[in-house]
Amino acid sequence: MDIPPLIYYLRPYHVKFVSKIELTRGVPSISFNLKYGGGANIDRNDPRQSLMEIGKLGTRMKENNWSAVIFPEGTRSKTGNVKPFQAGGIAIILKKCPNALIVPIAINRSWEMIRYGLYPLNTFIDMTWEVLEPIEPSSGTVEEVVKEAQQRIKVALGQA
Repeated sequence: MDIPPLIYYLRPYHVKFVSKIELTRGVPSISFNLKYGGGANIDRNDPRQSLMEIGKLGTRMKENNWSAVIFPEGTRSKTGNVKPFQAGGIAIILKKCPNALIVPIAINRSWEMIRYGLYPLNTFIDMTWEVLEPIEPSSGTVEEVVKEAQQRIKVALGQA
């Protein structure tokens, strides 16, 4: 439920998503966009395929001056507490597109909407997101940059 507003908000930046391959089927409009829009659709059960797809996305980002959204938690938190971030996907993107900025986005309360799954959908949740200060990738190792992004998001969500 947080993806469509992000697509709309980030539209001037030609944003592409790193998403699980399952989302390329069965979600009207979103599936089509993920399948044919130039993002990276990863199979979380196949690390090699995932790394190759993210690498291709990094190359397309550099060639086309695109932006990418990656959810480094992997799976959305079921409690709203920020889960540990994985640095692998970001490391690959930065290797292929070293001039990319890391722009953390704190998404607040989206987990509450699907707390019980899609049925019943918990409606009328006041979801918010906040675009935080960008981080220069050259300010540290990839792991340090990812840890900094995670810390900023935790602060913005009141979890630090």
